Amino acid sequence: MKKLLFFLCLTMTLASTTHAKECEIDRKIRFAGMNWLSNQITVEIERFILEKGYGCTTTVETGDTLPMLAAITRGDVDIMAEVWINSVSKAWNKGVKEGQVKSLGDVYTGGIEGWFIPKYLAKKYPNLKSVSDLPKYKHLFKDREAPGKGRFYSCPIGWACEVINQNLIKAFQLEDQYNVFSPGTGAALKASITSHYKRRKPILFYYWAPTAVLGKYDMVKLTMPPYDKTGHLCNTNPECTKPYPGNYPVAAIKTGVHTDFAEAAPQLVDFISKVKIPTQEVNKLLAWADEEGAESTEVAHYFLKNYEPLWTQWVPGDVAKQVKAAL
Repeated sequence: MKKLLFFLCLTMTLASTTHAKECEIDRKIRFAGMNWLSNQITVEIERFILEKGYGCTTTVETGDTLPMLAAITRGDVDIMAEVWINSVSKAWNKGVKEGQVKSLGDVYTGGIEGWFIPKYLAKKYPNLKSVSDLPKYKHLFKDREAPGKGRFYSCPIGWACEVINQNLIKAFQLEDQYNVFSPGTGAALKASITSHYKRRKPILFYYWAPTAVLGKYDMVKLTMPPYDKTGHLCNTNPECTKPYPGNYPVAAIKTGVHTDFAEAAPQLVDFISKVKIPTQEVNKLLAWADEEGAESTEVAHYFLKNYEPLWTQWVPGDVAKQVKAAL
């Protein structure tokens, strides 16, 4: 009887070993751990799939964008899950050209920047659709500190978008109608938006996605003329003499890997290259995290449990089975 039990246990162990994947990399896979939540969530989703589905071990190297960009170029980091190309285009393109890094594709369906109003306000004033309409509606956004003007909530001073918004105000000839208010921090901007929204008050503000704010609250982006590369480049310059009245570009948000990693782990790179989450869904995840006070690992598990039809498209069936079993 003991021999039979031993044989059965041995058979089960061998069977489970047979089904377990062996990682293509025989060391820890190193992720760049930039400190904003959408990146942290995506990193944790990819880590869980690599560890539970592909039998790998992983680690996260924490740091800001530029140090992590330097690290992946040197090969000290293997994967940057979220690279905002517009912000680091010169350095990133140099790394690609020199064969140090590779872009695997868009991890989200595009980052969004622009000027927004709450949806409840857009419904009440259906003709307020574009930035060009704003002079007629300045009374809605009264600025107590500048009588006769509306208030536009811009970015904190020091952010690139603060300069761009100042130039857009000039380009749309809104200087006499609107006062540009720059909150001290991103958190202060978020707090102002939240306060107005909860009280259903009018507010005009700059924001971007993916973010919790645009996932949590119904907002409407005001239209602008089409993006123009030369015009937008001028808008980024505080000394711009001819500001362009046009849209922000759609931000390319890509996943990048070091070239050596790409060559050593084609199966893993195939998986990572397929990771693509619609920006709207990222907004919802960030909103859920904000509501629940959840950490990135909790949000990653929430995603894997609730978005199975999406992430199972990224991996073979046997890998998906292992991941689901580990949840």
